[in-house]
Amino acid sequence: MIIDELISENGHLMIDGVDSIDLVKEYGTPLYVFDISKVRDQIKKFRSAFEKESLNYQISYASKAFAVKAIYQVMKQENVHVDVVSGGELYTALAAGFPSNRISFHGNNKSLAELKMAVENHVGVIMLDNFHEIELLHQVLQENEETIQVMLRLTPGISAHTHKYDQTGQTDSKFGFDVNSGQAKKALQLVLEDPQMKLLGYHAHIGSQIFGTEGFKMLAQKMVEIAKNFQEESNYWPQVINLGGGFGISYNEDDDPITADDFISVIAQELKKDCDDVPEIWIEPGRSIVGPAGYTLYQIGSRKDIPGLESYVSVDGGMGDNIRPALYQAKYQAVVANKMNQADIETVHISGKYCESGDILIDQQKLPETEVGDVLAVLDTGAYGYSMAMNYNRNPRPAVVFVEKGQAKLVVKRETYEDLIRLDDNY
Repeated sequence: MIIDELISENGHLMIDGVDSIDLVKEYGTPLYVFDISKVRDQIKKFRSAFEKESLNYQISYASKAFAVKAIYQVMKQENVHVDVVSGGELYTALAAGFPSNRISFHGNNKSLAELKMAVENHVGVIMLDNFHEIELLHQVLQENEETIQVMLRLTPGISAHTHKYDQTGQTDSKFGFDVNSGQAKKALQLVLEDPQMKLLGYHAHIGSQIFGTEGFKMLAQKMVEIAKNFQEESNYWPQVINLGGGFGISYNEDDDPITADDFISVIAQELKKDCDDVPEIWIEPGRSIVGPAGYTLYQIGSRKDIPGLESYVSVDGGMGDNIRPALYQAKYQAVVANKMNQADIETVHISGKYCESGDILIDQQKLPETEVGDVLAVLDTGAYGYSMAMNYNRNPRPAVVFVEKGQAKLVVKRETYEDLIRLDDNY
């Protein structure tokens, strides 16, 4: 939750030296705001954790969490890798000037056009997810007379303790080559036999919003076991083992996330114990880099009081700018940004403006007395808010502002009504 130094003398929420109410006056609501100092600090924590363990490593920002030109430019400044999962994300990263050789291309159903785009722009590595993709990439490489680095995405049979939609490492998953059935071994042979594919190593991802270290420990053990088994049969040892991401963040007081030091220490111990030649380790944090840096600012509008029940306080956004509460039952916390010094006096439902009963941003939120025009700040919304935003009910998507050390910069303009019909045609 908000700490004292983030509150101004007049009781306003401050974001890295910028008054949130001033941001609302200048840019309107709903408004996504990112504290870029927090983004940079989290990357530094990951780096520090790896360097303590004396491991070769790469941090690859999982940009599906938040993908706009400006965030790719921040990642370029921080000298990290990024991973993309679509032609659109790849196009955005390239348009931002991000170096293509530091891009990984994920996805379980990459199209022929997307693979051509990746090869023609010389992306650093393509994460192969299925046999169809191996065939398509082989075709593209032959047509273009190119070679490219690849990694095999494996499903090692480990599931994370998280929402079922966030689990990706178990055998019954749409992602990756299954190890237990022999699919992964077959894929390995196909890639090793293709002179235009340069196998960099193996990738696995067990899920999202994970709080414990046990899953990462099991994953490290399993990946080493797989690598050793495959080495015996194919005489191939990976240069890289990519253990994915999924590191949880604190959305509310019930969440208890582990630190970067916690899980990287566990990974390092397992790898050093089981490997004579420890590969370079890649991780793919997305949510944990941008999630805590994000705030969504709304103006409070209507209120519905029901005798004997909790009231509904509505804001000028909702599921169109944050679908996660409706989709995943995700829980957030909020504060009244212009009344930070006032005590909470009631518990209410924070409801959105969209025509769905399920458009409840926060089911139970303690707030001070509110009035029409107050500014509500929902915390830790930096991941999967803008990325999953939509135009349901023909509402324009919000603007995005970056703040850093007392300065604010508009990095995505607010959509207009004209933008909504720009691609429409008459019948």
